[in-house]
Amino acid sequence: MMPYKVIVVDDSAFMRRIISDLIEHEPGFKVIGTAKNGREAIDLIGAQKPDLVTMDVEMPEMNGLEALGLIMQQHPLPVIMLSGINEQGMRETIMALELGAFDFIRKPSASTSSHDIKQVGQQLREQLQAAMNAVERRAARQAALADKTTERLAPPPKKPDASSLDKARFDPAKAVPDSLKKTDDLRSMPAKAAAPVKSKELPDRRASGLPRKKADNLPTAGPVKKSRESQAGSDLASAAGKQPGTRAKLPERTVSVEKPAVSHRVAPVEPKIRTGYTDLVAIGTSTGGPKALRAVLEQLPEAFPAPVIIVQHMPPNFTKSLAQRLNTLTKLNVVEAEDGMVLQAGEVYIAPGGYHMNVTAAGDGSLKLTLSNEAPRNGHRPSVDVMYESLLPLRMLKRHIVLLTGMGSDGAKVMKQLYDTGVTSTIAESEETCVVYGMPRSAVELGCVTEVLPLHEIGKRLIQVVK
Repeated sequence: MMPYKVIVVDDSAFMRRIISDLIEHEPGFKVIGTAKNGREAIDLIGAQKPDLVTMDVEMPEMNGLEALGLIMQQHPLPVIMLSGINEQGMRETIMALELGAFDFIRKPSASTSSHDIKQVGQQLREQLQAAMNAVERRAARQAALADKTTERLAPPPKKPDASSLDKARFDPAKAVPDSLKKTDDLRSMPAKAAAPVKSKELPDRRASGLPRKKADNLPTAGPVKKSRESQAGSDLASAAGKQPGTRAKLPERTVSVEKPAVSHRVAPVEPKIRTGYTDLVAIGTSTGGPKALRAVLEQLPEAFPAPVIIVQHMPPNFTKSLAQRLNTLTKLNVVEAEDGMVLQAGEVYIAPGGYHMNVTAAGDGSLKLTLSNEAPRNGHRPSVDVMYESLLPLRMLKRHIVLLTGMGSDGAKVMKQLYDTGVTSTIAESEETCVVYGMPRSAVELGCVTEVLPLHEIGKRLIQVVK
């Protein structure tokens, strides 16, 4: 297999050499050219036809943001941005992701240790591979759709003409053998009585009930006793195979004549919530997330009657730039979350890079955010699974769980637990609009998604289900 062709764009000769060495450490990729600014990059891309591009953000003559816009218009292909950690670089990186950059990594500096440079190289190669996987998967999907379209548009088979039908017309007289033409012979044959069918040979037409599947052990704040209604809902969800739109057969009910034993255990008390809202939306995303989040949040009205909490896989400081950017583009108030913030309807809270974000019920009945720097989960901090896990005890709320584009499977496991214990809705972005169909696909494969929707329909759907 031929290696994928890469062009490296950076105004520093030292950095061009470092990035090229990091890329070619992976045998599946080959650097076929370098450029020192965006203008050179445009010309080189047109001439060399690479598979991927790495692009510095801040460059003379034409910066990475301007070059990216032209690349997406003239030569659409995956572009991975290399960003510095200064405020302008982070702000422009977020804008680049909105314009269509595949993803970004923090740019190593000349003073970066060899260990850190190796980590950057590992991240870069993972993103290059993910980008090409996404390109190939999209091409395969488009080819499959084209085949279906061709089959649908294919002309129907030709009907035979009348003359050929006349020649092949069936003559019943010729088809009957002489031995059967004598009706006396037929009448003289004794009629054979039909053999009686034994009752045990009759097929059992009673539909067998599907086996119940026990819910996973859930990491909750305390043991929560299910009501009969929630237990029945869980059994039905298991019976349906966790597939949207599947109707399960109701399990047969047995009536016991014995008196149930009196339990002396005290049921745990769920926290009382006094929030002024009844719904909560939780969104998890990774690669391609900034553009996807903008598409969803732009559709929500200013008076959206629920808080929205978000985990976007990003390093520290970049999440603040993302929140600021989304705040200027949407009608909602978007902030980077801080420890102790009280959730309010119509507000959007983005987990800060480097911290897990949890929702907890406070003593006064409000819901608050708590941040922690515990170990990464699924390789991420913040982690979508951690945020979702904190929603498990909050059964008094109508919880709407959303997974958007992203690599890996973060969020899918706990979405399954939420689905099994009963949430109002679980939504996954469809493959056709995902930059990377990883996290949503994992949830779909676990059978815990009630709706799979293209990106442009998710915000509209949230408006319908959140009341």
